[in-house]
Order: sequence, then C-alpha cells, then structure tokens
Amino acid sequence: MARERIFQRHRHPIKTFSLGLQHVLAMYAGAVVVPLIVSNALGFTQEQLTYLIAIDLLACGVATLLQVWGNKYFGVGLPVMLGCAFQAVSPMILIGMNSGVSAIYGAIIASGLFVLIFSGIFGKLIRLFPPVVTGSVVTIIGLTLIPVAFHDLGGGQGSEDFGSGVNLMLGFGVLLFIILMTRFTTGFIRSISVLIGLLVGTIAAGFMGEVNFAPIRDASWFHVVQPFYFGRPTFEIVPILTMILVAIVSVAESTGVFMALGKILDKDLSSKDLARGYRAEGLAIVLGGIFNSFPYTTYSQNVGLVQMTRVKTRDVIVVAGGILVVIGFVPKIAALAQLVPGAVLGGAMVALFGMVVSSGIRIIGSQVDLNRHENLFVIACSVGMGLGVTVVPELFAGAPAWAQIMLGNGIIAGSFTAIFMNLLFNGLGTKETAAKMAEQQADAILGETGKSA
Repeated sequence: MARERIFQRHRHPIKTFSLGLQHVLAMYAGAVVVPLIVSNALGFTQEQLTYLIAIDLLACGVATLLQVWGNKYFGVGLPVMLGCAFQAVSPMILIGMNSGVSAIYGAIIASGLFVLIFSGIFGKLIRLFPPVVTGSVVTIIGLTLIPVAFHDLGGGQGSEDFGSGVNLMLGFGVLLFIILMTRFTTGFIRSISVLIGLLVGTIAAGFMGEVNFAPIRDASWFHVVQPFYFGRPTFEIVPILTMILVAIVSVAESTGVFMALGKILDKDLSSKDLARGYRAEGLAIVLGGIFNSFPYTTYSQNVGLVQMTRVKTRDVIVVAGGILVVIGFVPKIAALAQLVPGAVLGGAMVALFGMVVSSGIRIIGSQVDLNRHENLFVIACSVGMGLGVTVVPELFAGAPAWAQIMLGNGIIAGSFTAIFMNLLFNGLGTKETAAKMAEQQADAILGETGKSA
C-alpha cells in the first residue's frame, strides 16, 4: 500500500479526534492499572503514585508517536498503540522488593539499550523464542501475578480489613460485572469492559464510603517531566537479565502484531521495517527507564479496533498519542485513577492477569504441536520450574551467588529452562521456520481480535 494511503489528512477533525479517543479508551485500563499495581506492591506514596500514572500516560503517548512516525531510523510506520508491558509487572515488583526501585530503572534502561543495539539481528534472536518458549514464559509471568490480584481483592496484604465482606463484595462484584460485559457485549464496548468495570466498581465503592478523594484534591493541574524522579538508576546483573528476557518476549509478541496489521493494510513488511519497529520499541523502553515509568510494547487490543472501525490510517493514532501526552502533563487527571479502591482493582486484576495466562495458553494451543511429547515436556518442566521457584524462593538460598542468578528468580529459571529444553529437543530452527511462526502468530492475533470486534 502506498505511504499516502496509510497516512491521510482529509478526514473531518472531530471524527479523527473521536476515533483517536476510542483507541485511548481501548488501552487506558491497561496503561493505568500497571502503575497502580506496581506502586501498591512497592509502597509508593500518594504523590509518587500520581507522578507515576501521569508520566506513564505521557510515555505511552510518546512511545506511540515514535512507533507510528516511521522514518528511516526507527518506527514501523503502522497504526499501532504502545502501552506498558504487562509481562514486566511481576519482574518489576520482584526487583523492587529484592534490589530496590533504582535497580528497576537501571534494568529497564539496559534492556531498552539491548533491544536498540540488537534490533537488526532480532530475527535470529527470536529463533530462541519459538511459540513453545514464548507461550511458556507468558504463562509463567501470568501465574506469578495472580497472587498479587487476590491480595488486592482482599483489601491489600496486611491490611486490618483484609478479606472483609465489603472488600470481597466489591472485588468479586467487579469480576462478575466484567464477565457479564464480556458475555453480553461486542465490539468496542467489550474491548473496554475492564475500564467500565473499574468505573462501576469505584462508583459502588463511593456509595459505601470506600473512596478517598484526597489524591485529586492534592494533585496539581500541571507538572514538569522530571528524569530519574526516583533517583539515580543502579545496574545489577539479575534485574538486567530479567528485564532483557521480558523485552525479548515483548518484541516477539510485537512481531505478531506488526504482521497482523501488515495483513490488514495489505502491506508486506520487510526485515528493515521490523528492525525499525524493534528500534522504536527499544527507544521507548529506554525513555521509560529514564523518566521512571515502564517498559513499553505494542498493544494487540488496538488491532481489534482497527479491524472493527476499518480506519487504517495513522492520523488517528497520532491523535491518540497526542491525547495521552496532554493527559500526562496534567496530574489532576492522572490522580483520577487513584480513586479506584484496592478491592475493586483486585477484582479487575484477576481478569487481566488471567488473560495474561490465557494469552500464554493461546500461543501454545494455536502455534505449538501438542501431539509431540517433546513440546509437552518443554512446557511442563519450564512452567513447573518457574512456578516452583516463585512459590519456594528459599529453595536455592544455599547455592553459590552465580547459581542464584539463574535459580533464584522464577521467571529467569522458567525462561532458561524453556530455552534450554527447546534447543535440546527441537534445535534452533531455520529462518523459514521463524518466518512461519511470525505468520502463525499474526493469524492468531487477527483471529482473536476479530472475535472481539
């Protein structure tokens, strides 16, 4: 497709704005929930949380604009939206608890630089991450997040009213509402069911006196972006290895999104197009580390919106990115997300994190030959290792320091187990196999988003 057909300007401004706002709403819940989860787990103050949400929305907008720009150095030039990588939530929490917040952002910067430097050869690196490995890793990450959701649903770990009737009613009520929305709605409404569930749950909590309005009162109307808000980053090997693995998995998933959009737009993507896309994603991750937000990845839910609206031009995404940037400069708007009580957030998180698990299962089910005993064994051992180390982290406390790097983190242990066993049973694979896997992933994304649309 000709470049000018992908980036048209003749649409009415109001219609373009409304279409862009739709894309913002489709990804807004994911963009806001991530900072809420991380800040709750790491004990951030109200002021720090407001900053984190605002800078996250701003960074989502900047990352989207970088990717959609599409110059000769970076940007895939397709109508894609970028947001926080859900795969990074559990690793960030673990790193923050074990090594401190500064190590989180050092690891994010290092992983972004890794993607930037090796963007040209990612086609070869991704051969280490076929669907049997990627699906297993995503499943492990989702499973490690479920306990976080249930702690919040109960009212927060260690809270005096943990497991109270009000918390359980709000948490499971929100979960039930999201389930019903998913069952009885279609298209765009279904795509924002989590966002609607958070809104309805917060309103219900307000009637019960469970909503604190102080964050909105205390937040300013405008703030200046501040690099290294949480302090100077530190660089430690275990956090860096963890975030590099997360980045590779994110890039592998982004490849499927790029290929899916290429099919929708009837555009054949070259290896150079993909490399520019990876480079933009790496740059977005580095910026996320510098401004103390998150790693960023391409969101597949917005592919469904492109399919549903049949609007395939980039001007709509430019507007969506601009909206996020503007919101990011207004802490008063960002503070609205803090109205959501922990129990309401926990109910939504059960669905969201369950979807991360089901995403891993979908990758395995749609792209892996499960009739081969070898593939089943790779999945069984890697998921078992990842979950086991997460549940019983003290198992390897007596091992040498170098061994604890590999064995003391469930995500690293599970990922390396999957990589090693896949190489042992299936080998590295060919470039043709890698291309075929990307095509299969694109078809799976199109099939999934087509159902929701």
